[in-house]
Amino acid sequence: MIYDTLVIGSGPGGMTAALYAGRSNLNVGLIEQGAPGGQMNNTSDIENYPGFETISGPDLSMKMYEPLEKFGVENIYGIVERVEDHGDFKRVIAGDDHYDAKTIILATGAKHRLVGVPGEQEYNSRGVSYCAVCDGAFFRNQDLLVIGGGDSAVEEGIYLTQFADKVTIVHRRDELRAQKILQDRAFANDKIDFIWDSVVEEIKGDDVKVRSVDIKNVKTGEVTNHEFGGVFVYVGLDPVSSMISDLGITDQAGWVITDEKMRTNRSGIFAIGDIRQKDLRQIATAVGDGAIAGQEVYNYITEQA
Repeated sequence: MIYDTLVIGSGPGGMTAALYAGRSNLNVGLIEQGAPGGQMNNTSDIENYPGFETISGPDLSMKMYEPLEKFGVENIYGIVERVEDHGDFKRVIAGDDHYDAKTIILATGAKHRLVGVPGEQEYNSRGVSYCAVCDGAFFRNQDLLVIGGGDSAVEEGIYLTQFADKVTIVHRRDELRAQKILQDRAFANDKIDFIWDSVVEEIKGDDVKVRSVDIKNVKTGEVTNHEFGGVFVYVGLDPVSSMISDLGITDQAGWVITDEKMRTNRSGIFAIGDIRQKDLRQIATAVGDGAIAGQEVYNYITEQA
């Protein structure tokens, strides 16, 4: 069986692309390795998606997913290891299975970047987390550290205050990079403190969990130890693109390069959402990318016929 298109990744962009392609009466397969929604499932409150004053990430994920069955989109579970370009068809390798399609839409997104300091991996899931929504409730009445200064760091820091006694945000600069509305909320929250011009040097603990963190002031060089019961990391994203590293469609950092129609330099291979080389990575922009790709796949297939 050869699909008209295989969408790899079921985040907001992938689901939108599958919807548009399915509505065009194409034979669509949506390959996912977890719950529909991707990173969206890790967000407590979404306030910047049109049509909703506020909605949880899991709820928005399900609302996007529900229409897909109506338009015949086939849901495929699999962890994609490699994408091959055979010219007239593309092959997706997922474990012992493989799937062939006339076109591919890459929607694999991005993953949280590691800080890369001693103790981070050792205490992963024992006090080090990358998802406040997933793990925040496990840290009730504790002092927590959030690493980062962007939207995610500040937003998730605010979220953690409903559980923690205190949340400290450490940032390597002397001002945050987050949107002003998020900064204002954080500065107004009595439970949030800040450590400026500083980076984490080491995460320390015992045989059970995280107990403290060494923090270095980048201006003075002074290293101080602070007691924390948990560390939440938000220092950026890396593309999930290892499965396409041999195709020559990414920049040196692994972000996929496309034109305004979501086309890569490989005929029949498209990319959308956070995996793209782009400035703004938001749910709304992923949805826009997905709509374009879903339509362009239809155009591509009809032109090839």
